[in-house]
Parts: sequence; structure tokens; C-alpha cells
Amino acid sequence: MRYQFVDCRWELGTPERGRELYIAGHVPGASFLDVDEDLADLSVAGQGRHPLPSAGRFAESASRAGIGPGVFVVAYGNMGGAERLWWLLRHFGHDDCAVLVGGIDAWAGALATGEEAIEPAEFVPRERAGDTIAAEELARRLADPELALVDARTPARWRGEPNPVDAKPGRIPGASNAPWNEPQLDLPPGELVVYCGSGITACVVLHRAFLRGRDGVLYPGSWSDWSTRPLPIERA
Repeated sequence: MRYQFVDCRWELGTPERGRELYIAGHVPGASFLDVDEDLADLSVAGQGRHPLPSAGRFAESASRAGIGPGVFVVAYGNMGGAERLWWLLRHFGHDDCAVLVGGIDAWAGALATGEEAIEPAEFVPRERAGDTIAAEELARRLADPELALVDARTPARWRGEPNPVDAKPGRIPGASNAPWNEPQLDLPPGELVVYCGSGITACVVLHRAFLRGRDGVLYPGSWSDWSTRPLPIERA
């Protein structure tokens, strides 16, 4: 099996920053996947800030990044980029993947600069069912006692305080808070459903839950989708 490191760093509001960081210094041999362009499809309307890419679109990006059969992917990044790739790979049937916890700071070796000549692979997507939930289904199930709904945003955003990211502050009713940037993971029992602002940092919580032997479901549109619909909201 061949290993392929993938750099997934990004910066909210500065689309070009991820590639700039990659060019400035990356794990030798690593490819780069952009959160906005490769790990989402911003051309899709009405599904939040970072809609999931289609199977074909993701397969094209993954193939270009050197991901295919017999390739074990090690993703690293910041702000959920690596975990988003990890989640998408599993969603499209490629379970040979892991996240470098701690990101590039955890890499003990030398760094390479500039572009890499990545050998393309052939990624064949096999889309998994049951690992996402749509807004309509989630709204119907809010009163379900078996549902463990978790908001991965920071506490202030979960409480519904005004902030520069959420156009309409608040949270989905009944959601508990497990901030993505706090390593301590305290999740309620039940059928785990995780959301965040746009479906990126929620993958951090899903990855941590997975490492503890617990599977969960992603609400891809997250708050940036829910808050634009005629659905109930809650504030502390």
C-alpha cells in the first residue's frame, strides 16, 4: 500500500490562503486539496456555505490528488479541513484514511516548498448511505429522545450571540455543544448527529467520536442552511 499525504489547510474568508500555506511549506510529497473548490461545491445553491461535492466532482479532485485503490491517505490541515477530507473519503467508500492529529505542527521532518508533481490515480466513488441527514428529516426528529444532536461551533455561537460569521445567530433547538476546537469531547448518548456552521468543523467532532468507537451522522448544510429556512431556532 502506498501512502499519500494531503494538505487541507484553509482560512475562512480568504480562499487563496490554503494554497499559499502549502506552497510555503508542506509535508514532502503531499498533494493539496482546497476546502472550497475540492471538498465542497460552492455552485450548489440552498444547501449552506459548503455543500457536499457530487460523487463525480469529488472523484476528479481525489484522483488529481493521487488517491485511488491501494493508497492510504493521511490528511492534515486546520479548522476541520483534514477531517472533512477524512469524512468525504469514507462517505465515498475509501476507508484507507487517517488524520494527522495536530496538523503540520505534528510533522517532525523537514518541509518541502513549491508545487509537487503528483501522480494521478483513479478514484472510484462508492457513495455510502445513512451518514448524512437533511434539514427536513432533522426538523421532524427534533423531539425524538433517541436523537443526540450536537453543535460543534464555539460556545458563543452556540448560545446565539452576535458574531461575524452567522447572519442569524442561534442554534437548532435541543442541540448540545461540543466545540470543535476543544479537545475534551463530551457527547450525549443516543443517535449522534453533528452540525456546525457549514459542515466543515463538524467533521472534527465526528472524527473524534470515531476514534472513540462511535459513529455519527453529518448534517451537511449545518447552521448556514438551517438558519435560512422557516425552521425553529433557539438562543440561550
